Amino acid sequence: MFWQSALTGESLPVTKTLGDEVYSGSTCKQGESEAVVIATGVHSFFGKAAHLVDTTEISGHLQKVLTAIGSFCICIIFLGIILEVIVMYPIQRRRYRDGVNNILVLLIGGIPIAMPTVLSITMAIGSHHLADQGAIVKRMTAIEEMAGMDILCSDKTGTLTLNKLSVDKDLIEVFSRDMNKDDVLLLSARASRVHNPEPIDKAIIDALPDRSLARDGIQELHFLPFNPVDKRAALTYTTPDNKLHRASKGAPEQILELAQNKDQIKKRVQEAIEKLAERGVRALGVARQEVPDGRLDSLGGPWEMVGIIPLLDPPRHDTAGTIKRALQLGINVKMVTGDQLAIGKETARRLGMGSNMYAASILTGQVELPHGVELKEIVEKADGFAGVFPEHKYNIVKLLQEGKHTVGMTGDGVNDAPALKKADIGIAVAGATDAARDAADIVLTEPGLSTIISAIVRSRIIFQRMKNYTIYAVTITVRMVLGFLLIALIWKFDFPPFMMLIIAFLNDGTIITISKDRVRPSQTPDKWKLSEIFLLGTVLGVYLGVCTVLFFYGIQKDFFSRVFGVRSLKGFVPSQKGFKYAEAASALYLQVSIISQAVIFVTRSQGFSCAERPGMLLIGAFVVAQLVATLIAVYADWRFVPIRGIGWGWAGVIWLYDFITFIPLDIIKLTVLYLFNGRPWDHLIERKVIINIYLPFVLPVLVHFFES
Repeated sequence: MFWQSALTGESLPVTKTLGDEVYSGSTCKQGESEAVVIATGVHSFFGKAAHLVDTTEISGHLQKVLTAIGSFCICIIFLGIILEVIVMYPIQRRRYRDGVNNILVLLIGGIPIAMPTVLSITMAIGSHHLADQGAIVKRMTAIEEMAGMDILCSDKTGTLTLNKLSVDKDLIEVFSRDMNKDDVLLLSARASRVHNPEPIDKAIIDALPDRSLARDGIQELHFLPFNPVDKRAALTYTTPDNKLHRASKGAPEQILELAQNKDQIKKRVQEAIEKLAERGVRALGVARQEVPDGRLDSLGGPWEMVGIIPLLDPPRHDTAGTIKRALQLGINVKMVTGDQLAIGKETARRLGMGSNMYAASILTGQVELPHGVELKEIVEKADGFAGVFPEHKYNIVKLLQEGKHTVGMTGDGVNDAPALKKADIGIAVAGATDAARDAADIVLTEPGLSTIISAIVRSRIIFQRMKNYTIYAVTITVRMVLGFLLIALIWKFDFPPFMMLIIAFLNDGTIITISKDRVRPSQTPDKWKLSEIFLLGTVLGVYLGVCTVLFFYGIQKDFFSRVFGVRSLKGFVPSQKGFKYAEAASALYLQVSIISQAVIFVTRSQGFSCAERPGMLLIGAFVVAQLVATLIAVYADWRFVPIRGIGWGWAGVIWLYDFITFIPLDIIKLTVLYLFNGRPWDHLIERKVIINIYLPFVLPVLVHFFES
């Protein structure tokens, strides 16, 4: 008998006979063996697994996404600079220094410098939370990939099940008229080793109400352990009345041949064995014998087969609910096990999973596929596979990935290492071997599948934070480039690059707090929809850029002076860098700073921003940053930068203007999402928000503004 669980994942020792292959790396548990080496290196069972691990390459999915987003922002900035240079120098004949300053404004304001920092901090904080939930992240980008996982290939033993044999008392078959199920169980426990028991012996003894009952009231005389030849174990014992008895358990066929009553019960035994085999339940026969002469070496009287004990590896108590939760999250769970097909189907039945399972032979071409059906289609629709080897698991993951699925794979043995490394998210379960942990992206410290589901929910929260920031970054790039490009070309206004540096410093410092923002995880696998991010960011950025241009236009036309009674800031002369220029720059600085940072509350929400409360850290950082920006705009009188305080009157006007221009942002966002995805508005907004907040409060403000 050989232990090969580290190689194949099987939970019980395997009996090998003449002509069978023995895997290098397995352990001989009982008996001895002589073998001929038939394969070495990468051709051996263990070597194939190691070779698949070495030849598997990991591609950085998140890095590709960030590169695409960064390239988009750089292209926007580059186009803005080209247009600015063409207009400022050949057409407007601007000074060289003024042109350089305007180019610096586009570069400082447009480049998302904080993107690597924000995303790294977000994933670092998220990995800390995952560790608290029992999932240690080895590869940081696996968090983002786990959020998009739509198929989870789960090992059966130890993940879906307890990896612990147990007796199903309801399925015990009794063939003796003077015995019941409890008597059959007690007799099988007496035929088990009490001290240092085998896994089967331990399962039977644990099924008793009290473990001491296995030897209670009897005196053990001789125990015959299980051996591959007889395929049974037996105990000879005496009862308090000094009568000698024997109890035996083992393979049902062997026990039946031993019994004298085999002719009477043979049909019932075969039916019971077939019934249990169809359900993948292991069966043990139980027999008893009396020794009338009381001699230990006596052959004794006739053996009587009294029943069959069913053994199975039961599902974990939380697995069925966890799989149901996974389906609700849009994740298809497939069972991939090295056990027999019947065992896999029975486990799936108990867990409420689908029964559309296949033997691993279908993956190797040993089974002819239905006409017109591809192997990839079968793998996608299957609920699981049984009798798999390392190359089978590897091919399953490969075929699913070719079908554009994001695949997670769980495992614990050496045989799982290739598939763990090939999968988008390799998950080494609790108690995994060193090889499995080394190949995995995430290592679980808690048993069961529920830890994985908790990690998926947490990863989707992290993904939402990253997605919210990327939309914000694209929006800011477009709004900065468009707004300051038009102002510089239309009015020849040279905004101070130093003030743009302050905006970037305050905004980027504040936006880091989005790494701990309060968000709702998606109920479906998350995907990077770059076209949606670029479209939404561009539309919001264009709107904000136009708002800034209109604000500056209002300054030049004294609109705010007439409506609110503040002093005029128009009439500056760019070449003189005078008083009016400095105040206009200060006003423009405050307007851009407020609305640029406030847009994060729009990009972070799926519906109306006021309906989804942000994290207190984000709110606090926004208040502090904009308080600093307001104080600078109100009181600054700097000699090295053309900035002059505009007073609290203008500060109030700017805050009101930004508040009014902030209101349509949610409508614009929802409209873009509706046009892009075709999603009904009812799923994006809450009507009570419009009725209770927007209409009573916002409409009077808008009416008063336009009447003025």
